[in-house]
Amino acid sequence: MSLIERYIFRIASFAFLMGLVALTAIIWLTQALRELNLVTGKGQSLLVFFQVTFYGLPALVMVIAPIALFVAVLYTLNRLNSDSELIVMNAAGIPPRNLLKPLAILTVLVSLTVGVMTLYAMPESFRSLRTLLTKIRADVVTRIIQEGRFITLDQGIVFHYRERLPGGAMGGVMIHDSRDPKTSATYLAARGVVTEVEGATYLLLEQGSMQRQQQGARESAIIAFERYVFDLDQFEQGGGVIQYKPRERRTWELLTLDRNDPFVRSIYGRFRAELHDRLTNPLYPLATLAIAFAALGNARTTRQGRGTAIAGAVAALILMRIAGFAAAGLAVRSQAGVWLMYLVPIATTILGTVYAYRTFWPTTQRQSALVARFSGWIERRLPQRAGAAS
Repeated sequence: MSLIERYIFRIASFAFLMGLVALTAIIWLTQALRELNLVTGKGQSLLVFFQVTFYGLPALVMVIAPIALFVAVLYTLNRLNSDSELIVMNAAGIPPRNLLKPLAILTVLVSLTVGVMTLYAMPESFRSLRTLLTKIRADVVTRIIQEGRFITLDQGIVFHYRERLPGGAMGGVMIHDSRDPKTSATYLAARGVVTEVEGATYLLLEQGSMQRQQQGARESAIIAFERYVFDLDQFEQGGGVIQYKPRERRTWELLTLDRNDPFVRSIYGRFRAELHDRLTNPLYPLATLAIAFAALGNARTTRQGRGTAIAGAVAALILMRIAGFAAAGLAVRSQAGVWLMYLVPIATTILGTVYAYRTFWPTTQRQSALVARFSGWIERRLPQRAGAAS
């Protein structure tokens, strides 16, 4: 890169990093405050608290990075405008591509970062978060819950035991699961103990029964058992086999889904929307660059003109994101939404590039040449028509 290009890249990259750190810190802080219950209500340490909150950072970076890039490009172009540097560049005959090149390099780097976060880091962080929450839930069962108290382990799951037995076991265990609005189940056991096998935590119930009640039914089904094993990770799913949610699936797993799996078939639209959302997220930094460059890439001499351009760019960015969210929602229900998910960022990039191209080049190169050629043709034709008329 030339000296001017390095200068522009340095301004834009510094603004991007500052914006990314500031926005991520603000949103992370708001989410961290929601997880304070881990420390105050569930007796967890600060280390566990920070682990839970930091597992959400890849998803935050994925969303915030294009916005931080947009702010950085607007800041850079507005600063060059305010200091009249763009006017000097235009007067010196520096082509617009020299201004676009460092911004494009930064945009490609941001797109690669978003791609890594979306395709790899985000699903891995969600899986790790789920594992950690499962351990927290088991820790609550074994150490935090007091005798005789009822506590909600998860939404719709209530846990209770009567007394602590020798060896760390629990006596008089009761679990009520009402997450399914059509069916509720109550588990009663004389004894319960939490054990860990190959990194997985289980709750072993002994000498008990399970009572299952269908909605609207007068009678309930009661099943007695000598031993019943709960995988505590199942509390999130309410089933016998661990079923990862779409956002927790690795990208290659989304690409190779088993359409015959009942769980996949029941929410296949969500899996489809999640896959294409990951594939389209790296396209949005390119679209944000096109919007920002189309708005402020050309030299503007008045503050009012810059303000109008910035407002228009912000409005275009908001409309693009709304259209992208709407397309993702439509993709859950229809295949047509998938095409729209790709169309929104690609069409925005093309329209922004065309607008910027027409702003820069028509008056300085192509249009001037066409006007000069047309004027020469008129001048040559006028004497001929004048001679014919005389």
